[in-house]
Amino acid sequence: MRLPFAATALALTLSANPALADWSDTLTAARGQTVYFNAWGGDARTNAFIDWVGQQTEARFGVSVQQVKLSDTAEAVTRVLSEKAAGQDSGGSVDLIWINGPNFLAMKAQGLLHGPFVSDLPNARYLDLTTGSAATTDFTVPVEGMESPWRLAKFVFVTDSARVTTPPTSMAAFADWAAAHPGRMTHPDASNFMGATFLKQALVELAPDPDALQAPVTDAAYATQTAPLWDWYETLRPNLWRQGTAFPENQSVQQQMLNDAEIDIAMSFDPASTAAAIDQGLLPDTARVFVPEGGTIGNVSFVAIPYNAAHSAGAEVVANFLLAPETQAHMQNIEVLGSFSVLDPAKLDDTARAAFDALPSAPALPTLADLGPTLLEPHPSWMTRLTEDWARRITR
Repeated sequence: MRLPFAATALALTLSANPALADWSDTLTAARGQTVYFNAWGGDARTNAFIDWVGQQTEARFGVSVQQVKLSDTAEAVTRVLSEKAAGQDSGGSVDLIWINGPNFLAMKAQGLLHGPFVSDLPNARYLDLTTGSAATTDFTVPVEGMESPWRLAKFVFVTDSARVTTPPTSMAAFADWAAAHPGRMTHPDASNFMGATFLKQALVELAPDPDALQAPVTDAAYATQTAPLWDWYETLRPNLWRQGTAFPENQSVQQQMLNDAEIDIAMSFDPASTAAAIDQGLLPDTARVFVPEGGTIGNVSFVAIPYNAAHSAGAEVVANFLLAPETQAHMQNIEVLGSFSVLDPAKLDDTARAAFDALPSAPALPTLADLGPTLLEPHPSWMTRLTEDWARRITR
């Protein structure tokens, strides 16, 4: 139903419930709003891209963006939970969150999300929204329009090809490689999502029944499916850096260790990050991306709007702008961010395709074909059990 826009009272209604109006009314309600975008702040290029998004949305729609830089997404989730507990069901401090996996599941289960809103975004027409597609599923959890895609992520390994000419071709082979090159590899602490993803990647490859990982974890399933993983890890661990008694805090620390030739293998959830790091002088020119032959875990990064967001109309405008073909092409530019687009190429017109075709490349930038198959993330409950188990094992 199309609602006329005439009065201040109606403007407030549209601001609180933009899905009730058509898009032109949402744009009107959003004008003048500042969207507090809660996003991980650990990557300078991502922060710069978010700054650019804010400049564009302010110039085009009168919607400014203020990034609230997080060290952990759970910080924003906790803030929304606290506001709900205090009865603050409107005027919340969080307008937009870069969110995935367990945090999305927790917010969805507790009714902390605004929406569904994705179908209201004009640029959603460029997405594959068929049931089960990457844009409709977050770590096995159906999105149901409660969060909007914005960038692709895929787990990759990084090595210096001048030192490692034959990297491992499977997760199982990492144990043999480490035995032949003791102390030359490690992984981030599993309390960090990169370290947890390393364990999940191995679990997906080594589990007797990978399909079992798509369902919520049970005690029986966990025991059966993780047994080969822990056997493998106990073989691998003594040959890790510092005999597996210490682990780098995060990906950035591990990348520095690779650059300093302290280790020979690092990892990332951004296939373009190696080319970007070379350009910034943070890795040698000979650094290259590799993946196991069977492929690696991949997922779509989403943004969600809390149920009590003070500026939900503005947040929808920002989410929609993130899906514009020109925005996605700008984001995929290796000189900007290098993240692969979430858009369905079959839904793009000739102009949009040309923008992607014209993007610059780099020797260390892999193609989609280089990255191999994309493996499904396990259900979020598996990661929780996996990281807790890992922490117990390394401290005993």
